Amino acid sequence: MHGVEPHLRRPPLQPAVPVCLAGVVRDLGQPARRGAAMSHGVQALLRIGRNTADLDRALAFYCDALGFRVDDANAAPPAWTRLPGAGSPPTRCAQLSLGAQRLELTEFADAEPYPADSDSCDLWFQHCAIVVNDMQAVCTRATQHGAAPISRDGPQHLPPFTGSVIAWKFRDPDGHPLELIHFPAGTGDPIWQALHTYASTLGIDHSAISVGDAQRSIAFHELLGLYVASHGLNRGFEQQRLDDLDDVEVDVVALQGTTRAPHLELLGYRQPRGRANPSTDTTGIAADRVIWQAQGIDVLLDALTDGDFTDAIIASGFVDGAIVALLRDPDGHLVVLDESE
Repeated sequence: MHGVEPHLRRPPLQPAVPVCLAGVVRDLGQPARRGAAMSHGVQALLRIGRNTADLDRALAFYCDALGFRVDDANAAPPAWTRLPGAGSPPTRCAQLSLGAQRLELTEFADAEPYPADSDSCDLWFQHCAIVVNDMQAVCTRATQHGAAPISRDGPQHLPPFTGSVIAWKFRDPDGHPLELIHFPAGTGDPIWQALHTYASTLGIDHSAISVGDAQRSIAFHELLGLYVASHGLNRGFEQQRLDDLDDVEVDVVALQGTTRAPHLELLGYRQPRGRANPSTDTTGIAADRVIWQAQGIDVLLDALTDGDFTDAIIASGFVDGAIVALLRDPDGHLVVLDESE
C-alpha cells in the first residue's frame, strides 16, 4: 500500500441541483442526468460486499442454491480493509458473479453474528435482490440448501401499483437477507427482458437498505452523485407477507449513477418504524457494503463535510496509488468509493 492521507480536501463542491421525486417504483427508463465527462461522482455500483464467518459454507450456498460463479476463491483483501481505522483484516476473500453483476464475500473468523430478532424495517437491514426466471424452482433449491424464509406463505405477487413483480425474501446461512424477484414482461429494467438464457437466476437487480429518513438518505446519496430514478409507496397485504410485518407502508426509492443495474434502493418504512443500527463494526455479518466506482473522491468527501455529513467518513486514503474511501450513511450502512476500477 502506498501512503494514506485521511480526509483528502479540495475546494468545496458547488451546491447540488434539487431533484424532484417522480415516477413509479422500478421504472428506471429515465436517462442519466449527468454527463459522461463529469469530473466527480459515483459511476457504477461495482459489487456488493458481504461478510461471512465461514467462506466455504457461503460459497457453497451462493453457487449451489443461487447459481453464482466463483471468479476468484482466493482474492486479495478488498482495498477498504487496508485503510487505517477500517477494522481487523479478513482471513479470506472471494469474488463471485451472477451474470454481469458481482458479489464480494469476505471472511472474518470472529464476525459478530447477524442480530437474531431482526425485522425488515430495522435500519441494519440490507438485502441483495436476485432476478429469477423460475421463482418456484429457485425457492425450492434455496430452501434445500439452507435458506431461511423471511416472507410469509411463499413468494408474493405484488399489485400493479407496486410493480406487479413476484418476490420472496429469505436469509442465507449467515443471516444476510436476500430477495428473489421475477419481472413480468414489460416491467423492471429492460436488461432482464433482453436476456435469452435458460438459467433460472439472471443477475443482481439492486441492493436495498432500510432507512429512517428517506429525504436525508437521498440528500446524502445525491452528494455522491446519485439521482432519484423512481419513487413509489408500497403497502397492502402482499407487502406485509413479503416483509413479514403488519400494517406496512414503505417508501421505495431507486437511486442510480451512470449505469442502471445493479442500483441502490432505499426502503423508508413509514410504519412500522425500525430500530436504529447499534453497531459500528465493519467486520460483523450485518456490515454489508455497496462498492461504487467513483471519480474525484476527494471532492465528494468535501461535499459530505460541507453538507453536514462529516461523521460519514470512516477512513480514506491511497491504496495502491488510487483513492479509496470507507463511509457510513446516515443509518449506519457502509459505502465504499474506489477510484481504482
